[in-house]
Amino acid sequence: MFSRSKINEPGPKAPEPEKPKVETAPVPKPAFDYGSSAPKPKVMASVLSADLTITGNLKTTGDIQIEGTVDGDIRAHLLTVGESATIKGEIVADDIVVNGRVVGRVRGLKVRLTSTARVEGDIIHKTIAIESGAHFEGSVQRQEDPIGTGSVKQISAQPTGK
Repeated sequence: MFSRSKINEPGPKAPEPEKPKVETAPVPKPAFDYGSSAPKPKVMASVLSADLTITGNLKTTGDIQIEGTVDGDIRAHLLTVGESATIKGEIVADDIVVNGRVVGRVRGLKVRLTSTARVEGDIIHKTIAIESGAHFEGSVQRQEDPIGTGSVKQISAQPTGK
């Protein structure tokens, strides 16, 4: 059924015909060598433009800049709320910069309200900066881990009856 072919047998081979030589241009080096230990290019932040309205929650491990309207909760690494932005919901991030309007709770390691910020809600933070001119209505509470999954502990004074 199968027969042996003489093509793959050892022994003297017929000389191959000579191929014409073709000159090729040198291959340019890539701008970034991703295989080396060189630093990789920085990933840009996601930007939601001013004409965009989102209803629903957003979650990312990266950076996000909101210029439009979000009706829902946002969780990110670095969150920048633009001057034209409105967020209705809780925002949670390592770093939060508010230039626009937030209606809801703000939880972050570093929270910064700029002079154009308008916040209506509680702020739970590790460090906070509020610029002159910012509008804030709510309570401020410092915690070591404000973005942790645990609930916020409210401290209330209880009268001691002796």
